[in-house]
Amino acid sequence: MTATLSPLRPEKPSLKPLMSLVAPGLNAVNRVILDRMQSPVTMIPELAGHLIAGGGKRMRPMLTLGCAAALDYDGERHHKLAASVEFIHTATLLHDDVVDGSDLRRGRATANTIWGNEASVLVGDFLFSRAFELMVEAGSLKALKVLANAASVITEGEVAQLTAQRVVETSEERYLHIIQAKTAALFAAACQIAAVVAERDSDTEDALEAYGRNLGIAFQLVDDAIDYVSDAETMGKDSGDDFRDGKVTLPVILAYARGDEAARSFWRKAMSGRANGEAELKEAVQRLHGTDAIADTMARARLYGSRAIDSLACLPASTARAALVETVEFAIQRAY
Repeated sequence: MTATLSPLRPEKPSLKPLMSLVAPGLNAVNRVILDRMQSPVTMIPELAGHLIAGGGKRMRPMLTLGCAAALDYDGERHHKLAASVEFIHTATLLHDDVVDGSDLRRGRATANTIWGNEASVLVGDFLFSRAFELMVEAGSLKALKVLANAASVITEGEVAQLTAQRVVETSEERYLHIIQAKTAALFAAACQIAAVVAERDSDTEDALEAYGRNLGIAFQLVDDAIDYVSDAETMGKDSGDDFRDGKVTLPVILAYARGDEAARSFWRKAMSGRANGEAELKEAVQRLHGTDAIADTMARARLYGSRAIDSLACLPASTARAALVETVEFAIQRAY
């Protein structure tokens, strides 16, 4: 029997149950993060701190802690691993903003607009190195292997996305491969390492890996949809950034496939950068809604969200499992 996202929850889903569940552990993780981003080179903690303290929810390390709680793990080894996950995520954000030329991140000026591209790339490299130090210190060769593989896959995904940029004929299959690599891989690893440190069997590892992977895919699908239907205040970045950058995401892939020749001509010009101003963005949104591309992207997000919830069936009912379920619902419904 396949789980469905609950339409009957009396309040809008939120991260509060997960945040409450992992609060003590997250405090420990934050202490590790604060300690390990220090350096005698003052620009490093200044730049890293700008992004790390910039309003991020710490969702990925919270998933490590939440999955560990769902397994009744009461040790502390996962604190350094969760901090490592956050450092990997932060490093990729620093690099992404340079590649994309982004001006806003979580509603604040990006590090590259303040300190420059060179400093952002180098501090991202510093955070990657700190992440691997923490993996080694956690003392689990298997967890090190999981996270090291995720870091490699993320980079492959970012390069694949770069090669697909402005290629409006990108297939849905290729798009899904890209987001599984650049986004879902770290979600999956963050969840799987909880089972590793808790020394659970391979079936439990696989279940939590599938939970994180499907949640990550759903999360990215929603991000790609709301880029066209939300605003900068809600998203923490400029709306329409994907459109202006020529990122061929699922809404565009669907609208292009369903459009007539005039529509396809519009998308080719827009994605090439020849016609991507505010007037064209408005037209793009109209075309996306007219072909149900946004609605169908969200439907796919709900499908992957349901798969994530299904993956938790092997865990006993608990407050922790309920929090992990609501985290999926939050990831989907934050678009509304």
